[in-house]
Amino acid sequence: MTISIEEKVLEKLGDVEDPELKISVVELGLIYDIRIEGDHVEIDMTLTSPGCPVAPEIMAAVHRSALSADGLSSAHVNLTFSPPWDPRVHASEDAKFEMGIFD
Repeated sequence: MTISIEEKVLEKLGDVEDPELKISVVELGLIYDIRIEGDHVEIDMTLTSPGCPVAPEIMAAVHRSALSADGLSSAHVNLTFSPPWDPRVHASEDAKFEMGIFD
């Protein structure tokens, strides 16, 4: 079974944690899209709140982690707040449990 570059990038991004929640940005559902264009990756992501004081650090960590995936030479992280992040919609079941959200 061959792992796609998108899957490799997603795996690398799984190592990036929200510094306050100590949960992966992938598990939180902050990564909205990953697009591979040759040896370049475009990542659309959001934050848990528009006023997040550590936004630059999280975005830089996402950028670094994406570039660590084999086969990529450049990456760009696009920050979006559309749709607004909602943990009940975007977060994984494990992340919801960690945050005390029970449906």
